[in-house]
Amino acid sequence: MSPSADSRLPWFGEDLFPLYLAPMAGFTDLPYRHLCKRFGAEVMVSEFVMCEGLLREVPGVWETIEFTDYQRPLGVQIFGAEPRRMGEAARLIEDRLRPDFLDLNFGCPSEKVTRAEAGCSLLKNLPRLAAIAAAVREALPPERPLTAKIRIGWDAESLVAGEAARLLEEAGVEALAIHGRTRVQGYKGDADMGVIEEVAAERTIPVVANGSVEDWERIRWLAEESSCRGAMIGRAALGNPWIFRRIRHFLDTGEVLPPPGLSERVDALLFYARELRESPLGRQRGESLGWMRPKLKSLLKDLPHSRRARAALDRAETFRELDDLLRTWAEGAAATADAA
Repeated sequence: MSPSADSRLPWFGEDLFPLYLAPMAGFTDLPYRHLCKRFGAEVMVSEFVMCEGLLREVPGVWETIEFTDYQRPLGVQIFGAEPRRMGEAARLIEDRLRPDFLDLNFGCPSEKVTRAEAGCSLLKNLPRLAAIAAAVREALPPERPLTAKIRIGWDAESLVAGEAARLLEEAGVEALAIHGRTRVQGYKGDADMGVIEEVAAERTIPVVANGSVEDWERIRWLAEESSCRGAMIGRAALGNPWIFRRIRHFLDTGEVLPPPGLSERVDALLFYARELRESPLGRQRGESLGWMRPKLKSLLKDLPHSRRARAALDRAETFRELDDLLRTWAEGAAATADAA
């Protein structure tokens, strides 16, 4: 990796191992990214957006990729099947948002995306994949880094991560995240870190490992022994934003921090509720909490004796009621624990 490339993506500097929050449609919106940043996520990628939605000015599409300066470094991720249209969308994003990098989605396994010959389906058409990357690179100003995300292949008989990575690097992609499963696997089974390591060892651009990045020994291996230059955490971060702080502490000290306690979870839940309320969708819905309850309850998973907290969430109709009910429950639960 050349010094000039590191200066364009400084989070890959010497002795650095960045922790990415993976882009997940419907989950890693602006409020959740803010919450994860608070707990140590170091690089963000937006939910993906279809290039045609941007070009046709579909209502609400720009809100999907909004971000704040606090969330930098952040990349906006786009997907599509036509090189010229992808280049046009990239120019729009650059002119309007100036993200720290633009990211190409060649890894989404959803049928809706692959049926449109986008996302993971492009692993079956590597010439088009390379043409899209080249068109977007040409559309962006030289100073804007271009990155991409792929899976290791469509199925076990067509593992093409190595060839795809070579073509993407040649087209001007400067860092690559690899999800260690095939499209056919979806999110089942263990991610194949061996394939990711092979690609990382072959390429000169940074490779970021994605998939099953939650086992402590695997994390240690990735950071200290593999050729990977970072880790991307996806589903393991849902309802668990503090995973980034715990991973960083483990890499720095070798110590595994315990999960957050009651008080910290309540503070995080209320912070997240405020962020949701102040988001574009929250401003549209006013004081109603019904739409955000499932998102908030996810922060209580695996917390012992949280049934009453979930009940408080169901009773609250306004943010003030939510604050009062949760804090009252937390005080009572803490007092019970102290007396035990």
